[in-house]
Amino acid sequence: MAKEYALYKGDDLLGIGTMRELAVMRDVTLNSIRYLKLPCYKTKQEKRGNPWNTLALIDLEEAVLG
Repeated sequence: MAKEYALYKGDDLLGIGTMRELAVMRDVTLNSIRYLKLPCYKTKQEKRGNPWNTLALIDLEEAVLG
């Protein structure tokens, strides 16, 4: 079974599904969704100073177990 993720923009839930499903929902490439899990994206978010207006991809399994 594929991992499921929740995609947020600030506090707003944009969707739940696999990376591929989220890419289709948002009409973006799969690589665009994958980018949200990279450490360099997290660093970029921190430098922006406005995390309430950035995208966040949350691994639901990690969120429950972590």
